[in-house]
Amino acid sequence: MASKKVTVTLPEELLEEIRADASERGLSAYVAEALRAKRERDRLLELIDWLEEEHGPMTDAEQAAAEAELAEIDAEHERRRAAAARRGGEAA
Repeated sequence: MASKKVTVTLPEELLEEIRADASERGLSAYVAEALRAKRERDRLLELIDWLEEEHGPMTDAEQAAAEAELAEIDAEHERRRAAAARRGGEAA
């Protein structure tokens, strides 16, 4: 992927924290990853706004059902990770 150098201004404290976290990856890779994640969140929020315009906001019951389903998925992932760890790190 092509890259282009840009100049940005950041608060000093934030830059120090980022440099400490990004030490091995490098500052540019860290910032690119953070911006990519921010863009993905922005696009998801755009989708949510569109879905709510088309179908209305989620009800409390729909929200609870979605959270329960996510909890089940998280629990299944955790079971698979634990099983893989017991087998010595094999892929689940």
